[in-house]
Amino acid sequence: MNDKYEIVLYWSKEDDAIIAEVPELPGCMADGKSYGEALENVQAVIAEWIDTAKSLGRPIPEPKGRQLNA
Repeated sequence: MNDKYEIVLYWSKEDDAIIAEVPELPGCMADGKSYGEALENVQAVIAEWIDTAKSLGRPIPEPKGRQLNA
C-alpha cells in the first residue's frame, strides 16, 4: 500500500534539499539531496507512519491517488 500514496516533490531553498511530502498522511515527509534520494527516504517514512498509526490504534487513510485542487 505504501506505493499508492501521492508524493509531492519540491526544492526547498531553506533546507537546501528536495522535499518529499505525502499530503494524505499528515506530517509525513522526508528530504534528500536528489529526487531519487528524497523518494527513497519518504517510502521508509510512509512505512513508519503507517506502523506508528497502527500501534496507536489510529486510522490509516486509504490512498486516493492524485489530489486535485478544487
